[in-house]
Amino acid sequence: MKFFMGLLATLLSFSAFADELNSGDTSWILASTALVLFMTLPGLALFYGGLVRSKNVLSVLMQCFAIACVASIIWLSFGYSLSFSEGNAFIGDFSKAFMSGVTRDTLAGTIPEPLFFIFQMTFAIITPALIVGAFAERMKFSAVILFSAAWLILVYFPICHWVWGGGWLAQMGLLDFAGGTVVHVTAGVAALVAAIVIKNRHGYPSSAMMPHNLTMTVIGAGMLWVGWFGFNGGSALAANGDAAMAITVTHISAAAGSLAWMMMEWLKHGKPSVLGIVTGMVAGLGTITPASGFVGPAGALIIGLSAGVICFYATVLIKQKWKIDDSLDVFPVHGVGGIIGTLFAGVFASTELGLFSGYGFADGITSISEQVTVQAIGVLATGLYTAVVTFIILKLVGLLTGGIRVDHEDEIKGLDLVSHDERGYNL
Repeated sequence: MKFFMGLLATLLSFSAFADELNSGDTSWILASTALVLFMTLPGLALFYGGLVRSKNVLSVLMQCFAIACVASIIWLSFGYSLSFSEGNAFIGDFSKAFMSGVTRDTLAGTIPEPLFFIFQMTFAIITPALIVGAFAERMKFSAVILFSAAWLILVYFPICHWVWGGGWLAQMGLLDFAGGTVVHVTAGVAALVAAIVIKNRHGYPSSAMMPHNLTMTVIGAGMLWVGWFGFNGGSALAANGDAAMAITVTHISAAAGSLAWMMMEWLKHGKPSVLGIVTGMVAGLGTITPASGFVGPAGALIIGLSAGVICFYATVLIKQKWKIDDSLDVFPVHGVGGIIGTLFAGVFASTELGLFSGYGFADGITSISEQVTVQAIGVLATGLYTAVVTFIILKLVGLLTGGIRVDHEDEIKGLDLVSHDERGYNL
């Protein structure tokens, strides 16, 4: 029975390191690491950059770039250790701080541990970068950096340890192959809290705030789609059938999510939009992520179609009904997608669904209802912890920076000039 979280807990204990390096596995994870970093720089940066107004394009690119740098240093200092060292059920210890005890010859299973270290670093980079979309165009750059650093330490590292580092959710048997809870639920919930705390952009929702460059957004979306093969396929930690199937179901879900969102928009507004089809793609990708190592192609088709429909309506609810200015739809796409994908993993991993069967539950789990209960506990615990701690971090960062939001005049000028004294375009 193949179960990713249990595998990670085993791989990363000193006593279970394999004796032999596999060059095929190593090559694949080297490539996957580059693909996942490619998702943030330049994929996510371009995707988000095109969605904001032209006066804020550089601010979004800068935030993604700076977060990548900050997250990398924190991950080296103690993030990797807190996430993947033995510790206890809730957090790791500092035994691997600054990669203590890790050399080029140290193995994690069949790959070098330094490679596992940097592969997981790319996940720590993209998760806080996703949250940028919630407060785009109105948060101080200093506040973005402080918030992202604190959020990694207090939210991402503990939950990563719970799920992938042998913590209490891993011990319960939670299925999260590549980041439904660790990445998408945490980023989505944090984004919703941030959007509520920082409040709406001036003029929202009465004034239209259209994307300034959808061509840039589509280019970024294509990079995300390609990069996601490393995100999900690389999470197998081997060049094997698990990786191949993870890539297959990832692609199917992305395509289904794109078409489902496009059709919903077509029916509602009379015309399909480019923004809609790429947003549906991201919803399909985020939703399949936790299930990608456990479900088959038919299950992935259902997951992707569900993502396109449910996330579409979540966007309408958040922005049009509740009037919450989650600027770039982080919660309805990533948060809601991560939730439904994590729950669906508990259904379509079953081997009893005929054509829609997956590859079995965790050890000790015997039924869909039992596994879905575990999945729901994981979602609730992750969401509640993230919401409370994110709120506290935002308030503390606000005190330290004299308020997390730029003033009204600066927001009108745009963050490119105000924060960086530069323009994205000089035409």
